Amino acid sequence: MRKAWATVRGYIWWTHQRGSFHYDVMVTLILLFIFVTPHFINYKDKPAERLPRPKSVLVMPDGERGFIFRVDARDVKGTTHEDQRADLLRVIEPIAGYVKLDHWAPEQDTKGNLVGYHVWVRR
Repeated sequence: MRKAWATVRGYIWWTHQRGSFHYDVMVTLILLFIFVTPHFINYKDKPAERLPRPKSVLVMPDGERGFIFRVDARDVKGTTHEDQRADLLRVIEPIAGYVKLDHWAPEQDTKGNLVGYHVWVRR
């Protein structure tokens, strides 16, 4: 009985010599736990969702407590005010975290084509 207790105590305190049978058993049990338990236990961890990367985003301080984001027009598909707001937040929040969108203005080139949006946000 003493020998069994000494063996169990050796497993608990990790006192067995490296390369010994008991050391190999401990390492095998740890590896089995790492690789087998995810098939039986839901750890509720999920890989990060891979969203398409924005075409172009430029961030500038607005001189106060906020930022101005310049978002490429190709990243905003919405036509209504609320759809545009949702698209702009979808592009900005992965970069800046949770922000409050104050307002935005379209940016046009010299021919009048929409090329992007200037978006004022606050934390």
